[in-house]
Amino acid sequence: MKSIITSIALGALLAATASSCHKVADTDSGEWQLVWEENFDSTAIDTATWTRIPRGTADWNNYMTSADTCYEMRDGNLVLHGICAYEGDNDSVPYLTGGVYTRGKKSFGNGRLEIRARLGAAQGAWPAIWLLPDPAYPATKWPDGGEIDIMERLSYDSIAYQTVHSRYTLELKLDTIPPHYAIGPINPDDYNVYAVEMYPDSLSFYINDVHTFTYPRITTDKPWQFPFADAPFYLLIDMQLGGNWVGDVNPVDLPVEMAVDWVRFYQKKP
Repeated sequence: MKSIITSIALGALLAATASSCHKVADTDSGEWQLVWEENFDSTAIDTATWTRIPRGTADWNNYMTSADTCYEMRDGNLVLHGICAYEGDNDSVPYLTGGVYTRGKKSFGNGRLEIRARLGAAQGAWPAIWLLPDPAYPATKWPDGGEIDIMERLSYDSIAYQTVHSRYTLELKLDTIPPHYAIGPINPDDYNVYAVEMYPDSLSFYINDVHTFTYPRITTDKPWQFPFADAPFYLLIDMQLGGNWVGDVNPVDLPVEMAVDWVRFYQKKP
């Protein structure tokens, strides 16, 4: 989803992010109302809302499986596993990962989406929580409709990445006008809450209710700068392993898991 960030750029971004993390979200202030939530309290994944992500050819989904070995409902959590492929599974890939999405079942827009999750660490692990536009709407072929990465963590990092992608940032390479991503500190061994607020003119990102950055709609003669209000988005939550961005997997570190406690969607009160 993104190219590797150099250590120099990362250091500069850390400093910039630290200075900008001052705005705190408050969903208890009376400004927001909860309109939908998923608490994963049942014994099985709710197939009316969630689908196990099928395998694809991209780095993020090339190890996806629907096998139960990568999915678990435990202690009120959806637990997604990343494991070494096991002998006799009739699969040619070295690893297997689990992921779910709401594609074609549940979409989000013009509100605040929060996800509370605990992310296991392993060399080459790449858990992600992100949004893609509803395919029922026109001009949603990637990256025309945009991509919103609410959270990505690499290996043993104590930070998470939050990013937007579009043809404006990728094809035109205008990814600094305005800046299209930021990072924020996380508690690497515990639960954290990742959030994005979606508005017609901006996207604002938070980690543990601390603002990391806002991506605004700007006045420009370049196309595709802010496609994020053109369609509602569906949610993807997945454990990923390996790929060009995170690098090789160390199988000694596996299995690894991400545990999702809840998903909540708020909208502003009238």
